[in-house]
Amino acid sequence: MSDLGLFPLPLVLLPAEQLPLHVFEERYKELVGECLEDDVEFGLVYADDDGIREVGTRAGVVEVLDRFDDGRLNIVVEGRERFRLRGLTQGRSFQTGEVEDVLDDADPAEPETVARALELFEQLRELTGSSVEVPPAETEQLSFVLAGRVELAPEVKLALLVEVSERVRLEQLCEILDGVAAAVRRQRLAAERAATNGRVHLG
Repeated sequence: MSDLGLFPLPLVLLPAEQLPLHVFEERYKELVGECLEDDVEFGLVYADDDGIREVGTRAGVVEVLDRFDDGRLNIVVEGRERFRLRGLTQGRSFQTGEVEDVLDDADPAEPETVARALELFEQLRELTGSSVEVPPAETEQLSFVLAGRVELAPEVKLALLVEVSERVRLEQLCEILDGVAAAVRRQRLAAERAATNGRVHLG
């Protein structure tokens, strides 16, 4: 186990996902500043009114977009390995915790599930007119890579984050993508009906 600086936020960062962050609180400016200076990661953990969750993701700063005179930063972070928070520790201005790595079980996804997930992702991409790339079928932890390219609720992402079977994760993601695609189709149909006042125009 090791000690890690923590950045609690009401969002979930998946492994391989990239996310923009605006850093404005003094304690987190200090944390991110140290990570940049020493080229180390911090831990991004989901937090809400119920507190900090047990499983989080190591975040590496991959780009500094803006540095402001008052020390605020706009950065882009990338999700790395997952960790389990074993206990909070004290002594710094920012929150720290004792963590251990979370590793996947040896339970790969079935080829049929991989093909299904990529097919659903492609459908969603076409429905939304997105230009985001479709990753190769052999991508490691494909479930995280696909989920990180779709807008999902934090609770949904957190459920994927804590799952240690790629087979189960990808099966769950297929259901999620199927539901998202269906919702997009319903929204599109509703918008089309609204545009015609709900009537079918003849001729």
